[in-house]
Amino acid sequence: MTAPSLQDKIAAAGNPVEMLRNALAGPYQFPIKAEFTNWRDEQEAWRNGAVLFDQSFHMTDLYIEGPDTRKLVEYLAINSMANWRRDVAKQFVHCTEDGYVVGDAIMFILEENRVNIVNKPSNANWVMYHAEKEGFDVSFDLDSRALDNSGRRKGYRFEVQGPNAWGILEKLNGGPIEGMKFFGMGEITIAGRQVRALRHGMAGAAGLELFGPFEDYDLIRDAIMEAGESEGLRAAGSKTYSTVAHESGWFPSPLPAIYTGDVLRPYRDWLPADGFEGSLSLGGSYVSDRVEDYYLTPYDIGYGHIVKFDHEFIGRDALMAMQGQPHRHKRTLRWSKEDVVRIFASQLGEGERFKFMDMPASHYATCPYDMVSMDGRMVGISHYPVYTANVRSWISLALLDEEAAAPGTEVTLTWGEPDGGTRKPAVERHVQTEVRCTVEPCPISVTARESYRR
Repeated sequence: MTAPSLQDKIAAAGNPVEMLRNALAGPYQFPIKAEFTNWRDEQEAWRNGAVLFDQSFHMTDLYIEGPDTRKLVEYLAINSMANWRRDVAKQFVHCTEDGYVVGDAIMFILEENRVNIVNKPSNANWVMYHAEKEGFDVSFDLDSRALDNSGRRKGYRFEVQGPNAWGILEKLNGGPIEGMKFFGMGEITIAGRQVRALRHGMAGAAGLELFGPFEDYDLIRDAIMEAGESEGLRAAGSKTYSTVAHESGWFPSPLPAIYTGDVLRPYRDWLPADGFEGSLSLGGSYVSDRVEDYYLTPYDIGYGHIVKFDHEFIGRDALMAMQGQPHRHKRTLRWSKEDVVRIFASQLGEGERFKFMDMPASHYATCPYDMVSMDGRMVGISHYPVYTANVRSWISLALLDEEAAAPGTEVTLTWGEPDGGTRKPAVERHVQTEVRCTVEPCPISVTARESYRR
């Protein structure tokens, strides 16, 4: 008997929004220890010292190999592949024919005809489907994230970040690390092993993402921690890791724009009902009966600068038509201290309570969309509220209309779901409330903002 598809599940629910808003899944999972010391010090380490992020378990790796590898990637990616070569990494953003975002990943060009695409399972699904549909001459090696993996991972992945990171890495290497530009790759030596590395800097300072065979996981991790002990290196747990994207300004979870449309019906038939796309949850105060209202364009989430029309790709015509149209602007919201305290206070004593805010990351759905208003009108959405000790404030990422996007603008965020909350297990009965917020630049970190601009 054929397993039901995502399309079957949507049909049974009657409306994809109903299905997604009441899904059982909570926030995206990072299956590592919650804290190695405490999340406050771990957060501050990536801004003031050095931190080790363990990315070995929560992301899906799709290895693609074959003569059509580059053709396949170019067919899907909105960004240019003009500088395709070994030891280059690129962002890999892909859209529907209508120009709405399906996924966002990092692609490592390991060899001329071999790449690894890394992020959520939805990215791998989109790539494998189109390779099969269009007959590209490639083969796949899927290394599913730990939650979907009955065995162990094929590879480890660590990041060493923060202002002290480079010194620690050169100590591990036994000498200077040269020749790696931003988003360039190379090799360094750790504990007698040659380790491939990607250079970037989430905290605004140079750091490396290190990867290799999982058999070396303990050896490499122990060597990093030993070398960094005198430099204040801290291992970051899942609580800290769930907050880092917000300071660096990355919009982590746009809803994949695949739940409607006749063109994508075969894709929904191909996807399993119990897969990632059929199991993720929508949450927050923004509610629409039309799932299309949750779809986002690359221009909305700050990727307009990477859209390149130097190649043919899915969604090219739609994105070209959108270029000059109004779009939302990615900003940071700083939440009112008084309103945050009021929300926490409602948990004590009797009376109505507001939606609980878990620290340091108040994520209760896979894709949270909270409504942002100004003068009684909706002017955007807010995404993934977190507390960060580096800012000493609650913040969230927001996509705002032009009228509300100027830094310093005062806006209002609606916190909590309507009608007491949805049926998601992570949602207790509560009432909605309003939070005053101030619009700030994105990234909120001045160091990261200026570093990325350079």
